[in-house]
Amino acid sequence: MADNAKTAADVLAAVGGKENVTNLIHCITRLRFSLKAESIPDADAIKKIPGVIGAQWSGGQFQVIIGQNVTKVYDEVMKLGVTGGGSIDIDEGDAAKFEWTPQNVGNAILNYLSKTMVGLIPVIMAAAMFKTIAVILGPDMLGVVDANSNFYLLFNEWLYDAGFFFMPIYLGYTAAKVLGCSEVLGMMMGGILVTPYMLSQFNALSAVTAMLSSGEALNAEALMAAATPVASTTVFGIPAPVSNYFQTVLPIVLCVPVLKLVEDLFKKVIPDMLSTTFVPFLTMLVMVPAGLCALAPLGGWLGGIIGNVMFGFAGVGGFVACAIIAALWEFLVMTGMHQVLIVLAISQLFATGSDGCVMVAGGLAQWATWGMALGAFLRLREKDEKAAQLGYFLSGAVGGVTEPALYGCGFKYTRTLAGMIAGGFAGGAVAGLLGLKVYVLGSASVLGVVGFMQGGSFNLAAGVGASVLALVVAAVVTYLFGFTPEQLEEDRKAAEATA
Repeated sequence: MADNAKTAADVLAAVGGKENVTNLIHCITRLRFSLKAESIPDADAIKKIPGVIGAQWSGGQFQVIIGQNVTKVYDEVMKLGVTGGGSIDIDEGDAAKFEWTPQNVGNAILNYLSKTMVGLIPVIMAAAMFKTIAVILGPDMLGVVDANSNFYLLFNEWLYDAGFFFMPIYLGYTAAKVLGCSEVLGMMMGGILVTPYMLSQFNALSAVTAMLSSGEALNAEALMAAATPVASTTVFGIPAPVSNYFQTVLPIVLCVPVLKLVEDLFKKVIPDMLSTTFVPFLTMLVMVPAGLCALAPLGGWLGGIIGNVMFGFAGVGGFVACAIIAALWEFLVMTGMHQVLIVLAISQLFATGSDGCVMVAGGLAQWATWGMALGAFLRLREKDEKAAQLGYFLSGAVGGVTEPALYGCGFKYTRTLAGMIAGGFAGGAVAGLLGLKVYVLGSASVLGVVGFMQGGSFNLAAGVGASVLALVVAAVVTYLFGFTPEQLEEDRKAAEATA
């Protein structure tokens, strides 16, 4: 077992010491370093440090893959004097060094989106689990509780909506924390997008639109019931369309970077003795028209386009898109490109209540990765290597962590990656053909199948079937074709030597 303190010290030294680290955060399995001198880390050397599974650049960060032990190693690194916790404080000197190349800009955008969404995971997971429990116990499955019972309404409506309904407010906080501006102003900007007035006007407008489309006459009584809606309002005389920004992602994600620029400007020009009052006031005075009249509508428009694209993925020929994404998902994760797809999928989930492509494919890809490790466990004979592969399988299936299988099996025995790809493709193709949908963000372990439950018995059964298919195909292909004759011979000799 690796020494956490030693692993932390060795990794920190390998990335150039605390002087080279501008910020450090961690996710479920990785230490994510933001570095001043990016040329220092030697990924191959870091991979050899005890306790490290892998290392790579992704999304503008140097990521050191630790596994489920990452929080303990992170704590040890922090004890060595490293700055961490989320936001990166960039002074003028650092900003001047930034090279405005397409790659750097793309990495910065991916870094912003990734950190913003990662900060949202606790809320999403908690809300999703409440709704999942309600669905399992509710009338559509076990029938333990009635649809009108207080328990069902609490879990299915109240607690779920508390997580998803006010999403712009939570995103305002996480996005502001990532960028290093005022978190509470970020939350206020999100709150502006979801005020009761905006919702009432949007609902009233929707009611009148429905009456018009049905041919119903708009008499005085109907208009009174619809609260005399408006299609748009004005902010300082500038038209601001009325829209439903609840459960949206892109409107607030576009607003917060501008909020940071505005806040930084006022911090520079307003005297310190007046800054406490006038920096937040003037910042929001500028952001209200900028957000309601331009940025939020732009985000809503982009969200509509994304929705159409995602519906296209899950529509005609959707099985092809789902199969390809599931087959290549883990490689997208390694390059950081999965972040773009995840943002699209979450936007789709919040907007429509389900996703029939990216989240389905990503979940099936995990099952295929576990299947690759399972196939290796069944094929290899040397006891220590068998134990390692079984551990990789269990860490994924039970703990929801795929990196050990990916790096400890896939990149150690590269031909086994064919099993992972084949399993992902098979499961994704079946899921696409059957039109499977995910309704909540569930666990990354085998419990992830709860995401299929709200779609009914067929959706759940087919989802479980596609998941098992991905695992079995990956295991079989890995068992039959995942190792070279030389690797099998070496394994046989090692097994006999330790027998």
